[in-house]
Amino acid sequence: MNGLVLLIIGVALLVCGYLFYGRWLCKQWGVGEGNLPTPAHTMEDGVDYVPAKAPVLMGHHFSSIAGAGPITGPISALKFGFGWLPCMAWIVVGGVFFGGVHDFGALFASVRHGGKSIGGIISDNMSKRAKMLFLTFAYLTLILVVAAFASIVAGTFGATFTETGALDMVASESNARVAMVSLLFIVIAIIFGFCVYRRNAPMSVASIVGILAIVLIIVIGMNFHPIYLSTKSWMWICGLYIAIASVTPVWILLQPRDYLSSFLLYAMLALAFVACIIGHPSLTALPMIQSAECAQPVFPVLFTTIACGAISGFHSLVSSGTTSKQLDKETDAKPIAYGGMLLECVLAVLVIVAVAGFALENPEWTKAGPTVLFGGGIAGMIDPSHGAVYSVLYTLLVLTYSSFCLTSLDTATRLARFMFQEFWLDGSKGETPENVTGFKKVMSNMYVSTGITVILGILLGMNGYAKIWALFGSANQLLAALGLLAVATWLGNIGKNNKMFVIPMYFMLFVTVISLILNTKTQIGLIAAGGADWGPYVQAIVGALLVVLAVVLAIEGTVTLMHPKKAAKK
Repeated sequence: MNGLVLLIIGVALLVCGYLFYGRWLCKQWGVGEGNLPTPAHTMEDGVDYVPAKAPVLMGHHFSSIAGAGPITGPISALKFGFGWLPCMAWIVVGGVFFGGVHDFGALFASVRHGGKSIGGIISDNMSKRAKMLFLTFAYLTLILVVAAFASIVAGTFGATFTETGALDMVASESNARVAMVSLLFIVIAIIFGFCVYRRNAPMSVASIVGILAIVLIIVIGMNFHPIYLSTKSWMWICGLYIAIASVTPVWILLQPRDYLSSFLLYAMLALAFVACIIGHPSLTALPMIQSAECAQPVFPVLFTTIACGAISGFHSLVSSGTTSKQLDKETDAKPIAYGGMLLECVLAVLVIVAVAGFALENPEWTKAGPTVLFGGGIAGMIDPSHGAVYSVLYTLLVLTYSSFCLTSLDTATRLARFMFQEFWLDGSKGETPENVTGFKKVMSNMYVSTGITVILGILLGMNGYAKIWALFGSANQLLAALGLLAVATWLGNIGKNNKMFVIPMYFMLFVTVISLILNTKTQIGLIAAGGADWGPYVQAIVGALLVVLAVVLAIEGTVTLMHPKKAAKK
């Protein structure tokens, strides 16, 4: 099949899903009924609860949920040999009926619960025990996310050194460009936020100036990039940055940086579309279905490998963590959460086409990394000669990839801070960081919680997070299953239709439990063979605990679904 045809089919199905299924979900849940004010208005504090215009919040939400997932997930699945057809089917079906419902539901439920996280929703609709289990699991998963994304960002910024310790200028130049542009990006984001929120600059004018500023800093970064630091140095700098970003008011850095970053991401999507139109590669270089060399079972591995492009538990944490606290109107939830998920699915389809284009020219494509496959595939379709245009486009695509990771990194840190604070507070008693005392007051302090989160994340990132990264796919999809469970129990308790959650929820629970059992069995085999380091031990123990967690919460959730609590409608 031609790659452009695949893209057109995929986009058409996703658009239909948004228009028809998304509209039906709004009617079933009562989105926008009564014109209720959102927590961004009723609880506005100038730090976390700050109303944002729909385009600004869309920029934050999309930038945060995307990360590296919609690029690395499909690429990993194709490398495993699952075939482009199963990948495409899961992206479309998963996006419309699983991921979109999951993200939209999490955002809407959080808004109706005063901006509480999924943990708070579980506490209100299931039990406090379930809340504590979920928050512990979600926090540890976020620490792993912080470690991974900090490592990825530092890797895209870090300079290359020879065996003698000398700087390799040629190999390091592209990374230095990306680092310089990223640093300048933070500066213009702060200026943008100050102008819009403190000087009341018109959003349209500020956006135009911001886009021009992005072009300017890219030109500067491409030609002036004197900072050549090691990856380790950039890890510490990332740690300092995310610590500051986690506690500063969202209007200073989080909102404006993510909003401006979204223009880079939209430009990347447009560039990828143009590349597909120009190159329209055949998919013949990729297997259509599972290849004979495929060593991994399509079930359940496909469904834990392609996450962000279909359904990802991390999204529910973003929806109920930062996005719900900035939502201006309930009716904005559908385009931001459901639309944002489907836009990510479009990116995942573009990745498949890009890899197909790269694979046609490079028979050894399975040995290349995600940035090379995606950036090289898109740039190669536009400039097959691999000349100056290819070099510039490749650098810009790597910059955008890094921007994805950096936005997810600072959002993940803020989310982990929320989770850590919420763990120590009893929402049913109205406890807040301001009205508690003693140990609770210390542990729920945002600076303490941020410091602990950053230290744990950066240290893990510098000391072998990759040894336990295999757990993330299953853990992330377990988060998705629990997010679906939380929203389903709430809707059932208030008498709303929750049937659209049943199949996705139990399917994701089944997928994650099977995946965790298989991974734990593999790790036990490595331990039994002797010579294993700490990685297999941690994976085996944590994997077993997650299976128990999934079963306990599934039983408790099922009981609640079968016997709904009589909760007041919210």
